Amino acid sequence: MATPSATWDYREAFGEDFARTYFRRFEEHVVSSVGLGTYLGDPTDAADEDYREAIVAAIESGCNVLDTAINYRHQRSERVVGAAVAEADVDRDAVFVATKGGFVPFDRERPDDPGQYVREEFVEPGLIDTDNLVRGQHCLAPDFLADQFDRSRENLGVDTIDCYYVHNPETQLEARSHEAVYDQLEAAFETLERRVAAGELQHYGVATWEALRVEPDDGAYLSLAEIEERATAAAAAVGNDTPHLAAIQLPFNVGMADAFTVEGQPSPDGDGRTSALWYAREAGLHVFASASLLQGRLTDGLPEAVAGKLAGETAAQRAINFARSAPGVTSALVGTGSPTHVAENVGAGTFEPLGADAFDAVFE
Repeated sequence: MATPSATWDYREAFGEDFARTYFRRFEEHVVSSVGLGTYLGDPTDAADEDYREAIVAAIESGCNVLDTAINYRHQRSERVVGAAVAEADVDRDAVFVATKGGFVPFDRERPDDPGQYVREEFVEPGLIDTDNLVRGQHCLAPDFLADQFDRSRENLGVDTIDCYYVHNPETQLEARSHEAVYDQLEAAFETLERRVAAGELQHYGVATWEALRVEPDDGAYLSLAEIEERATAAAAAVGNDTPHLAAIQLPFNVGMADAFTVEGQPSPDGDGRTSALWYAREAGLHVFASASLLQGRLTDGLPEAVAGKLAGETAAQRAINFARSAPGVTSALVGTGSPTHVAENVGAGTFEPLGADAFDAVFE
Protein backbone atom coordinates (compact mmCIF):
# COMPACT_ATOMS: atom_id res chain seq x y z
CA MET A 1 0.00 0.00 0.00
CA ALA A 2 1.03 3.61 -0.41
CA THR A 3 2.64 4.90 2.78
CA PRO A 4 3.20 8.47 3.95
CA SER A 5 6.97 8.03 4.22
CA ALA A 6 7.35 6.49 0.76
CA THR A 7 5.16 9.07 -0.98
CA TRP A 8 7.05 11.91 0.72
CA ASP A 9 10.32 10.30 -0.39
CA TYR A 10 8.89 10.14 -3.91
CA ARG A 11 8.20 13.86 -3.72
CA GLU A 12 11.77 14.49 -2.60
CA ALA A 13 13.07 12.48 -5.55
CA PHE A 14 10.98 14.24 -8.19
CA GLY A 15 9.92 17.53 -6.65
CA GLU A 16 12.64 19.66 -8.20
CA ASP A 17 11.45 18.67 -11.68
CA PHE A 18 8.05 20.33 -11.17
CA ALA A 19 6.44 23.60 -10.16
CA ARG A 20 5.88 24.30 -6.48
CA THR A 21 2.27 23.09 -6.16
CA TYR A 22 2.61 19.94 -8.28
CA PHE A 23 2.68 17.56 -5.33
CA ARG A 24 -0.30 17.87 -2.97
CA ARG A 25 -1.39 16.35 0.31
CA PHE A 26 -3.81 13.43 0.42
CA GLU A 27 -4.42 12.83 4.10
CA GLU A 28 -0.94 11.89 5.42
CA HIS A 29 0.34 11.03 1.94
CA VAL A 30 1.56 13.26 -0.85
CA VAL A 31 0.48 12.67 -4.44
CA SER A 32 1.07 14.14 -7.89
CA SER A 33 -1.57 16.60 -9.10
CA VAL A 34 -1.49 14.93 -12.51
CA GLY A 35 -2.79 11.37 -12.38
CA LEU A 36 -2.95 8.67 -15.03
CA GLY A 37 -6.37 7.31 -16.01
CA THR A 38 -7.03 4.00 -17.75
CA TYR A 39 -10.59 4.22 -19.09
CA LEU A 40 -10.05 4.63 -22.82
CA GLY A 41 -8.73 2.11 -25.31
CA ASP A 42 -9.67 -1.17 -26.93
CA PRO A 43 -9.58 -4.44 -24.93
CA THR A 44 -6.60 -5.82 -26.87
CA ASP A 45 -3.14 -7.13 -26.06
CA ALA A 46 -1.63 -4.28 -28.09
CA ALA A 47 -3.48 -1.68 -26.00
CA ASP A 48 -2.37 -3.49 -22.84
CA GLU A 49 1.24 -3.20 -23.92
CA ASP A 50 0.88 0.52 -24.65
CA TYR A 51 -0.72 1.09 -21.26
CA ARG A 52 2.01 -0.88 -19.51
CA GLU A 53 4.73 1.23 -21.12
CA ALA A 54 2.83 4.45 -20.42
CA ILE A 55 2.20 3.64 -16.76
CA VAL A 56 5.81 2.61 -16.11
CA ALA A 57 7.03 5.79 -17.80
CA ALA A 58 4.61 7.92 -15.77
CA ILE A 59 5.59 6.38 -12.43
CA GLU A 60 9.27 6.79 -13.25
CA SER A 61 8.85 10.44 -14.26
CA GLY A 62 6.90 11.88 -11.32
CA CYS A 63 3.27 10.73 -11.59
CA ASN A 64 2.31 8.52 -8.65
CA VAL A 65 -1.50 8.58 -8.96
CA LEU A 66 -3.04 5.70 -10.94
CA ASP A 67 -6.79 5.48 -11.46
CA THR A 68 -8.67 2.49 -12.84
CA ALA A 69 -11.86 0.42 -12.40
CA ILE A 70 -12.64 -3.27 -12.62
CA ASN A 71 -14.90 -2.76 -15.64
CA TYR A 72 -12.40 -0.64 -17.60
CA ARG A 73 -11.46 -2.55 -20.70
CA HIS A 74 -12.99 -5.74 -19.25
CA GLN A 75 -10.58 -5.95 -16.26
CA ARG A 76 -7.56 -5.48 -18.51
CA SER A 77 -6.86 -1.99 -17.14
CA GLU A 78 -6.60 -3.17 -13.54
CA ARG A 79 -4.32 -6.03 -14.55
CA VAL A 80 -1.99 -3.84 -16.57
CA VAL A 81 -1.83 -1.31 -13.72
CA GLY A 82 -0.74 -4.11 -11.44
CA ALA A 83 1.86 -5.34 -13.89
CA ALA A 84 3.26 -1.85 -14.44
CA VAL A 85 3.47 -1.04 -10.72
CA ALA A 86 5.40 -4.26 -10.19
CA GLU A 87 7.74 -3.49 -13.09
CA ALA A 88 8.47 0.19 -12.46
CA ASP A 89 11.73 1.16 -10.80
CA VAL A 90 9.76 2.76 -7.95
CA ASP A 91 8.58 1.01 -4.80
CA ARG A 92 4.90 0.04 -4.68
CA ASP A 93 4.40 2.00 -1.45
CA ALA A 94 5.23 5.25 -3.25
CA VAL A 95 2.35 4.82 -5.71
CA PHE A 96 -1.29 5.72 -4.96
CA VAL A 97 -3.57 3.15 -6.60
CA ALA A 98 -7.32 3.76 -6.87
CA THR A 99 -10.00 1.59 -8.42
CA LYS A 100 -13.81 1.33 -8.53
CA GLY A 101 -16.66 -1.14 -8.29
CA GLY A 102 -20.32 -1.05 -9.25
CA PHE A 103 -20.52 -1.93 -12.93
CA VAL A 104 -20.63 -5.61 -13.79
CA PRO A 105 -17.34 -6.42 -15.55
CA PHE A 106 -16.63 -8.81 -18.36
CA ASP A 107 -13.34 -10.73 -18.43
CA ARG A 108 -10.81 -9.65 -21.08
CA GLU A 109 -13.43 -9.31 -23.85
CA ARG A 110 -17.12 -8.79 -24.38
CA PRO A 111 -18.86 -12.20 -24.41
CA ASP A 112 -21.06 -13.25 -27.30
CA ASP A 113 -24.01 -13.42 -24.89
CA PRO A 114 -23.54 -10.79 -22.13
CA GLY A 115 -26.78 -11.78 -20.39
CA GLN A 116 -25.74 -15.41 -20.12
CA TYR A 117 -22.32 -14.37 -18.83
CA VAL A 118 -23.86 -12.22 -16.08
CA ARG A 119 -26.21 -15.03 -15.07
CA GLU A 120 -23.50 -17.67 -14.91
CA GLU A 121 -20.81 -15.50 -13.33
CA PHE A 122 -22.83 -13.48 -10.84
CA VAL A 123 -26.53 -14.37 -10.56
CA GLU A 124 -26.34 -18.16 -10.23
CA PRO A 125 -23.49 -18.03 -7.63
CA GLY A 126 -25.69 -15.69 -5.57
CA LEU A 127 -23.55 -12.57 -5.84
CA ILE A 128 -26.31 -10.60 -7.61
CA ASP A 129 -30.07 -10.74 -7.34
CA THR A 130 -31.61 -9.60 -10.62
CA ASP A 131 -33.71 -7.09 -8.65
CA ASN A 132 -30.44 -5.33 -7.75
CA LEU A 133 -29.36 -4.85 -11.36
CA VAL A 134 -29.98 -1.57 -13.14
CA ARG A 135 -29.58 -1.44 -16.92
CA GLY A 136 -28.51 -5.05 -16.59
CA GLN A 137 -25.02 -3.86 -15.66
CA HIS A 138 -24.94 -1.91 -12.39
CA CYS A 139 -25.19 -3.28 -8.86
CA LEU A 140 -24.32 -2.00 -5.38
CA ALA A 141 -25.34 -5.06 -3.35
CA PRO A 142 -22.83 -5.69 -0.51
CA ASP A 143 -22.01 -9.28 -1.57
CA PHE A 144 -21.34 -8.13 -5.12
CA LEU A 145 -19.11 -5.25 -4.00
CA ALA A 146 -17.20 -7.54 -1.65
CA ASP A 147 -16.58 -9.93 -4.54
CA GLN A 148 -15.51 -7.09 -6.82
CA PHE A 149 -13.16 -5.71 -4.20
CA ASP A 150 -11.42 -9.08 -3.89
CA ARG A 151 -11.17 -9.44 -7.67
CA SER A 152 -9.66 -5.96 -7.91
CA ARG A 153 -7.01 -6.76 -5.30
CA GLU A 154 -6.13 -9.88 -7.27
CA ASN A 155 -6.08 -8.04 -10.61
CA LEU A 156 -3.89 -5.29 -9.18
CA GLY A 157 -1.61 -7.69 -7.32
CA VAL A 158 -1.84 -5.64 -4.13
CA ASP A 159 -2.60 -6.51 -0.53
CA THR A 160 -4.15 -3.11 0.16
CA ILE A 161 -6.02 -0.75 -2.18
CA ASP A 162 -5.32 2.91 -1.47
CA CYS A 163 -8.71 4.28 -2.52
CA TYR A 164 -11.82 2.38 -3.63
CA TYR A 165 -14.70 4.26 -5.22
CA VAL A 166 -18.34 3.27 -5.36
CA HIS A 167 -18.76 3.72 -9.10
CA ASN A 168 -21.51 6.00 -10.44
CA PRO A 169 -24.08 5.34 -7.68
CA GLU A 170 -26.52 7.69 -9.43
CA THR A 171 -27.13 4.88 -11.94
CA GLN A 172 -29.31 3.23 -9.29
CA LEU A 173 -31.61 6.28 -9.25
CA GLU A 174 -33.07 5.08 -12.54
CA ALA A 175 -34.83 2.32 -10.60
CA ARG A 176 -34.89 3.47 -6.95
CA SER A 177 -35.76 6.41 -4.77
CA HIS A 178 -33.07 8.72 -3.45
CA GLU A 179 -33.59 7.36 0.07
CA ALA A 180 -33.13 3.80 -1.19
CA VAL A 181 -29.91 4.73 -2.97
CA TYR A 182 -28.56 6.43 0.15
CA ASP A 183 -29.38 3.22 2.02
CA GLN A 184 -27.44 1.30 -0.63
CA LEU A 185 -24.48 3.63 -0.20
CA GLU A 186 -24.51 3.18 3.56
CA ALA A 187 -24.45 -0.59 3.12
CA ALA A 188 -21.63 -0.26 0.57
CA PHE A 189 -19.69 1.96 2.97
CA GLU A 190 -20.11 -0.63 5.74
CA THR A 191 -18.58 -3.22 3.41
CA LEU A 192 -15.65 -0.91 2.74
CA GLU A 193 -15.21 0.12 6.38
CA ARG A 194 -14.80 -3.58 7.17
CA ARG A 195 -12.06 -3.80 4.56
CA VAL A 196 -10.36 -0.82 6.21
CA ALA A 197 -10.55 -2.59 9.57
CA ALA A 198 -9.01 -5.68 7.95
CA GLY A 199 -6.10 -3.68 6.55
CA GLU A 200 -7.14 -4.29 2.94
CA LEU A 201 -8.18 -0.70 2.17
CA GLN A 202 -6.98 2.74 3.22
CA HIS A 203 -9.73 5.09 2.02
CA TYR A 204 -12.86 5.10 -0.09
CA GLY A 205 -15.04 7.53 -1.99
CA VAL A 206 -17.69 7.95 -4.66
CA ALA A 207 -16.88 8.31 -8.34
CA THR A 208 -19.69 10.06 -10.19
CA TRP A 209 -20.57 11.45 -13.58
CA GLU A 210 -23.67 13.59 -13.02
CA ALA A 211 -24.67 13.24 -9.38
CA LEU A 212 -22.56 15.99 -7.81
CA ARG A 213 -22.73 18.65 -10.52
CA VAL A 214 -26.49 19.05 -11.03
CA GLU A 215 -29.25 20.92 -9.21
CA PRO A 216 -31.13 19.20 -6.36
CA ASP A 217 -34.27 18.80 -8.49
CA ASP A 218 -32.36 16.77 -11.10
CA GLY A 219 -33.16 13.07 -11.06
CA ALA A 220 -29.45 12.16 -10.92
CA TYR A 221 -28.66 14.40 -7.92
CA LEU A 222 -26.94 13.14 -4.79
CA SER A 223 -26.11 15.21 -1.72
CA LEU A 224 -22.56 15.20 -0.43
CA ALA A 225 -23.82 16.06 3.04
CA GLU A 226 -26.04 12.96 3.05
CA ILE A 227 -23.20 10.85 1.66
CA GLU A 228 -20.97 12.00 4.52
CA GLU A 229 -23.69 11.20 7.07
CA ARG A 230 -24.06 7.70 5.66
CA ALA A 231 -20.30 7.16 5.84
CA THR A 232 -20.31 8.24 9.49
CA ALA A 233 -23.11 5.79 10.25
CA ALA A 234 -21.30 3.01 8.40
CA ALA A 235 -18.09 3.54 10.35
CA ALA A 236 -20.01 3.47 13.63
CA ALA A 237 -21.78 0.26 12.65
CA VAL A 238 -18.46 -1.44 11.95
CA GLY A 239 -16.77 -0.05 15.07
CA ASN A 240 -14.27 2.23 13.33
CA ASP A 241 -13.53 5.45 15.20
CA THR A 242 -13.88 7.70 12.16
CA PRO A 243 -15.27 7.25 8.65
CA HIS A 244 -12.72 6.62 5.92
CA LEU A 245 -14.64 8.44 3.18
CA ALA A 246 -11.90 10.69 1.81
CA ALA A 247 -12.43 11.36 -1.89
CA ILE A 248 -14.85 12.15 -4.67
CA GLN A 249 -14.27 11.82 -8.37
CA LEU A 250 -16.18 13.85 -10.94
CA PRO A 251 -15.60 15.30 -14.41
CA PHE A 252 -14.10 18.75 -14.53
CA ASN A 253 -12.64 20.54 -17.53
CA VAL A 254 -13.04 23.71 -19.59
CA GLY A 255 -16.10 22.29 -21.34
CA MET A 256 -17.66 20.71 -18.23
CA ALA A 257 -17.21 23.15 -15.38
CA ASP A 258 -20.51 22.39 -13.61
CA ALA A 259 -18.75 21.11 -10.49
CA PHE A 260 -17.62 24.71 -9.94
CA THR A 261 -20.47 26.72 -11.42
CA VAL A 262 -23.57 24.81 -10.25
CA GLU A 263 -24.39 25.54 -6.62
CA GLY A 264 -26.33 22.37 -5.93
CA GLN A 265 -24.76 21.15 -2.70
CA PRO A 266 -25.69 22.32 0.81
CA SER A 267 -22.99 24.48 2.35
CA PRO A 268 -21.09 22.61 5.09
CA ASP A 269 -21.83 25.50 7.48
CA GLY A 270 -25.57 25.14 6.83
CA ASP A 271 -25.87 28.55 5.17
CA GLY A 272 -27.21 28.30 1.64
CA ARG A 273 -25.84 26.22 -1.21
CA THR A 274 -22.45 25.82 -2.84
CA SER A 275 -20.74 23.93 -5.64
CA ALA A 276 -19.40 20.41 -5.30
CA LEU A 277 -15.81 21.67 -5.49
CA TRP A 278 -16.30 24.24 -2.75
CA TYR A 279 -18.19 21.75 -0.60
CA ALA A 280 -15.33 19.28 -0.90
CA ARG A 281 -12.76 21.93 -0.08
CA GLU A 282 -14.63 23.04 3.04
CA ALA A 283 -15.43 19.49 4.16
CA GLY A 284 -11.89 18.19 3.67
CA LEU A 285 -12.78 15.78 0.87
CA HIS A 286 -10.20 15.30 -1.86
CA VAL A 287 -11.32 15.81 -5.45
CA PHE A 288 -9.93 13.75 -8.30
CA ALA A 289 -10.99 15.44 -11.53
CA SER A 290 -11.81 13.02 -14.33
CA ALA A 291 -12.06 13.80 -18.06
CA SER A 292 -9.52 16.62 -17.72
CA LEU A 293 -9.01 16.58 -21.50
CA LEU A 294 -12.70 15.97 -22.29
CA GLN A 295 -11.70 12.52 -23.57
CA GLY A 296 -9.11 14.06 -25.87
CA ARG A 297 -11.22 16.78 -27.44
CA LEU A 298 -9.38 19.61 -25.66
CA THR A 299 -6.06 18.63 -27.21
CA ASP A 300 -7.22 20.48 -30.34
CA GLY A 301 -7.40 23.74 -28.42
CA LEU A 302 -9.19 25.68 -25.69
CA PRO A 303 -11.38 28.78 -25.94
CA GLU A 304 -9.04 31.68 -26.59
CA ALA A 305 -10.21 33.65 -23.56
CA VAL A 306 -9.29 30.73 -21.29
CA ALA A 307 -6.17 29.50 -23.07
CA GLY A 308 -4.49 32.88 -22.77
CA LYS A 309 -4.63 32.72 -18.98
CA LEU A 310 -3.16 29.24 -18.60
CA ALA A 311 0.47 28.17 -18.60
CA GLY A 312 1.66 25.29 -20.75
CA GLU A 313 3.37 24.62 -24.04
CA THR A 314 0.47 22.68 -25.57
CA ALA A 315 -3.31 22.76 -25.48
CA ALA A 316 -3.29 19.51 -23.51
CA GLN A 317 -1.01 20.96 -20.85
CA ARG A 318 -3.15 24.10 -20.54
CA ALA A 319 -6.30 21.99 -20.23
CA ILE A 320 -4.72 19.86 -17.51
CA ASN A 321 -3.61 22.98 -15.69
CA PHE A 322 -7.16 24.36 -15.81
CA ALA A 323 -8.37 21.28 -13.95
CA ARG A 324 -5.46 21.48 -11.50
CA SER A 325 -6.38 25.10 -10.74
CA ALA A 326 -9.88 24.42 -9.38
CA PRO A 327 -10.51 24.66 -5.63
CA GLY A 328 -10.40 21.33 -3.85
CA VAL A 329 -8.76 19.40 -6.70
CA THR A 330 -6.02 17.13 -5.43
CA SER A 331 -5.22 15.52 -8.79
CA ALA A 332 -6.39 15.92 -12.39
CA LEU A 333 -6.73 12.53 -14.07
CA VAL A 334 -5.65 12.19 -17.68
CA GLY A 335 -6.38 9.12 -19.78
CA THR A 336 -2.95 8.13 -21.06
CA GLY A 337 -2.92 4.91 -23.02
CA SER A 338 0.02 5.86 -25.23
CA PRO A 339 3.64 6.11 -24.07
CA THR A 340 4.15 9.05 -26.45
CA HIS A 341 1.73 11.22 -24.43
CA VAL A 342 3.22 10.64 -21.01
CA ALA A 343 5.91 13.30 -21.13
CA GLU A 344 3.49 15.94 -22.40
CA ASN A 345 0.79 15.19 -19.84
CA VAL A 346 3.06 14.86 -16.83
CA GLY A 347 4.97 17.90 -18.08
CA ALA A 348 1.91 20.04 -17.38
CA GLY A 349 3.07 19.92 -13.78
CA THR A 350 6.20 21.88 -14.60
CA PHE A 351 3.96 24.95 -14.91
CA GLU A 352 2.10 26.66 -12.08
CA PRO A 353 -1.71 26.40 -12.21
CA LEU A 354 -3.89 29.48 -11.92
CA GLY A 355 -4.12 31.19 -8.57
CA ALA A 356 -7.53 31.50 -6.90
CA ASP A 357 -8.25 35.01 -8.17
CA ALA A 358 -7.15 34.22 -11.71
CA PHE A 359 -9.25 31.04 -11.71
CA ASP A 360 -12.34 32.94 -10.53
CA ALA A 361 -11.74 35.55 -13.22
CA VAL A 362 -12.17 32.91 -15.93
CA PHE A 363 -15.86 32.72 -15.00
CA GLU A 364 -16.53 36.46 -14.76
